[in-house]
Amino acid sequence: MSDPQSSFSIEEGAPHPLGATYTGGGVNFAVFSAHATQVQVCIFDEAGTTQIGCVTLPEYTDEVWHGFVPGLQPGTRYGLRVHGPYEPEKGHRFNHHKLLLDPYAKAHMGELKWGPELFGYTVGHPDADLSFDERDSAPFMPKCVVVDSRFQWTQTDAVRVPWNQTVFYETHVRGFTMKHPAVPEHFRGTFAGLALDEVIKPIRDLGVTSVELLPIQMFLNQPFLTDKGLTNFWGYDTIGFFALDQRYMDGPNIDEFKHMVDRF
Repeated sequence: MSDPQSSFSIEEGAPHPLGATYTGGGVNFAVFSAHATQVQVCIFDEAGTTQIGCVTLPEYTDEVWHGFVPGLQPGTRYGLRVHGPYEPEKGHRFNHHKLLLDPYAKAHMGELKWGPELFGYTVGHPDADLSFDERDSAPFMPKCVVVDSRFQWTQTDAVRVPWNQTVFYETHVRGFTMKHPAVPEHFRGTFAGLALDEVIKPIRDLGVTSVELLPIQMFLNQPFLTDKGLTNFWGYDTIGFFALDQRYMDGPNIDEFKHMVDRF
């Protein structure tokens, strides 16, 4: 099956797992929506700026829209366009002009650029948020990235420390490594910097058994901060609960985080 709007073919696929799953032969997409009438996966170029294709998920199982795109590879940039009723008074605000992030995406690239184009309604309209905005939000949105979840772990057994012997150390990836004298400049503020022996050993020497990181999922810089030239340091405004914030690593390669976990 081929969507007339796209050069990509699409097959039935599976309703689980949710999100984009690379199988080795392509990518399965599964998106939950009980009230949508159509869900499209839009594919973008490597820069995330030009839409190069859009496929409609052909199947609907247990309120999950799904489809499989053969040949699609890790690193593919994508977003969602979801069709359905626009009835704000009933809680429905479907607007296919707005590119959506996959809530189960494992990685993102690019930044959200605040502007009225992001909103499903027309900012300043007499009908306020009951109005309908038809501007495309894609140029202002980050893009989801398909990842290959395979990783060669050196430690495969869980570290089961008894609770009465557990000592937590809570820290912030950027705050802990930015001025750490043992962390090379190009590793500062990243998972790679936190994974260095010179960083891990002193923590272990304290008797710490578990490290708890402050928010590392993808988060927003709210306008009230950016308007003042500030950024969200702590990360408590998550927009991707399954995706690491790219500011803590070199691009959308989640292996950097896995390597850090493996080192600890």
